[in-house]
Amino acid sequence: MAPTPGTRHPHRCIRLRVDDIRSGLAFYRDKLGHDLVWRTATGAGLKMPDTNTEVVLYTEGPDEPLDMKVQSADRAAEAFAQAGGAVAVEPFDIAIGRCAVVRDPWGNELVLLDDSKGQLLTDADGNVTGVG
Repeated sequence: MAPTPGTRHPHRCIRLRVDDIRSGLAFYRDKLGHDLVWRTATGAGLKMPDTNTEVVLYTEGPDEPLDMKVQSADRAAEAFAQAGGAVAVEPFDIAIGRCAVVRDPWGNELVLLDDSKGQLLTDADGNVTGVG
């Protein structure tokens, strides 16, 4: 079924504070390759590839911490640093895969997680029983 024009479709929104929209776009769009979806004087929305997730850059409002699932925490941290961000915590092993903490030019910390070892397995009550 084709989407109806003008209908908003559910998606996840990741909000990141930046000093100004122009420099935010220079980093997230121009250097990291996210496509611009919309823009105002105080905000911009960018599409993350292969998801319904939108990265929203904003100049007004509170800071929000966030975790991001990536295919490879090691490669994502390296790309982030090459684009001009910083690696705050080098990639390390976690139960489901790898994790790294990066910081963008505005001080936003992002926790990059991959599930290269598998998903958490749970019992009927939701208790973790392993990874698979």
